[in-house]
Amino acid sequence: MTIVPVYAALLAFVYIYLSTRVIALRRERKISLGANGDPAMERAMRVHANFAEYTPFALLLLYMLETNGGNEIWLNILCAALLAGRVLHALGLAKANENFRYRVIGMVMTFTVIGAAAASLLGLTLLARV
Repeated sequence: MTIVPVYAALLAFVYIYLSTRVIALRRERKISLGANGDPAMERAMRVHANFAEYTPFALLLLYMLETNGGNEIWLNILCAALLAGRVLHALGLAKANENFRYRVIGMVMTFTVIGAAAASLLGLTLLARV
């Protein structure tokens, strides 16, 4: 069990970065709660929230896959895809003139990782019962 924790740590640094962007914008704009109608604040909050919504679930599936004997190469591929997908999505969504392509690719990668990890985990656990 050493693959997923490494990627989880790298993703934690991305989360910290996204969090500090929100905090800095709150200080700059003097917004203590919510977005206060500020489009830049709303965008920063959504980038951060989207990361927080999808990353833990994906990591949980990947961790369960690793602890149930998932293939190391497959795990590295999935974890790297999750990291790349989450970074691409954040880059695509972060600016007002967003790069929609990065946003879409990031979400497709994230959903692919979640689906592939779930299918792999299901396959491993069902095959273990046979």
